[in-house]
Amino acid sequence: MPFAQYHGNSRVVTALRGMLTSGRVPHALLFAGPRGMGKFTLALQLAQAANCERLAAVGDSCGECGTCLKIGELAEPGPLIERGLESRGASPDTATVERVPLILQTHPDVWLLVPDPVRLRNPVARPVLRLGQLRAVQRAAQFVPSARRRVFLLEGAETMAEAHSNAFLKILEEPPETSTLVLLTAQPDALLPTIRSRCLQFHFAPLGVAEVERVLNEHKKMAPAARRLAAQLSRGCPGTALGIDLEESRRLRRDALELVERAAGGREFTEVFQLSAQLTKGEGLGFENLLELFYNLFHDLLDAVTGVSTPALRNPDLQGEIEALAKRVSADWVGRAVSRLDALSSGVRRNTNRQLGLDSMAAALALR
Repeated sequence: MPFAQYHGNSRVVTALRGMLTSGRVPHALLFAGPRGMGKFTLALQLAQAANCERLAAVGDSCGECGTCLKIGELAEPGPLIERGLESRGASPDTATVERVPLILQTHPDVWLLVPDPVRLRNPVARPVLRLGQLRAVQRAAQFVPSARRRVFLLEGAETMAEAHSNAFLKILEEPPETSTLVLLTAQPDALLPTIRSRCLQFHFAPLGVAEVERVLNEHKKMAPAARRLAAQLSRGCPGTALGIDLEESRRLRRDALELVERAAGGREFTEVFQLSAQLTKGEGLGFENLLELFYNLFHDLLDAVTGVSTPALRNPDLQGEIEALAKRVSADWVGRAVSRLDALSSGVRRNTNRQLGLDSMAAALALR
């Protein structure tokens, strides 16, 4: 897909086009922004434009030549991940995981690395970019491209362990002239400062609700009211809006709000713990997404408690329930809730038990 079809963050698109037309593409780029913001889409468009067989003077790809089409297949990495994991067997040991790194490739000059779930069935709880993947990039980056430029896309760059980051740093310290590494991350501060300093950084800003609605209108058939709600819930991230299941989203947010309501009401801990277990064991919802869900609820609750009317609610369809709860709690209570949530978020990064952490937060809020 050409740059011309990309929505939002026009300054980033303009900068990338300028690099291509001038022939001065940096050896390392850092795309930072929330999940679903379109970082991966734009990185893939960069890889296409850098190798397009009909590269235009305006620094864009045609989207139709064989090279563009092959690179574009990476837009749906799911089947490639499945094949890569199947090639290791059902229960690979650590040596096999490192010896057979998960590399997604549909064109010789473009690689996609994603955090490795290790197994197709029963994947690890927190996939990370592994040393075997990074070493494979270090070797391949030295090869002469078959087209014009080798491009390596590293999704979830913040998942590199610090020891592995040091190994990866060697690639950035001695960059090959014909290779570009694009690091994609929602948490740029989790990367080593030495890595960030060696990358040209681009920070992606959220899109407006109306612009997200236009993206939805182009790619997904939805009723106007549902399209509006999906755009509001996405927080300016078109990828999030496209993938959202409104019915499931509403159920999960209601369950989370019920947990907060019961904690605020000092209910029996048994009821609170049952709800927390139901939330943490829910299929298809990562714990980081669950934490974000609670952050959004507390954000709206604090606005309701303090009487702030702008910016717009993050859960507009739960406005009535949130306003009712706001009459029963204080701003100090919401502040303590957010502090507890911050502690839980920090603990998760240190492998704290997630279920116990959420139980502890709920119990602390119930003890008013």
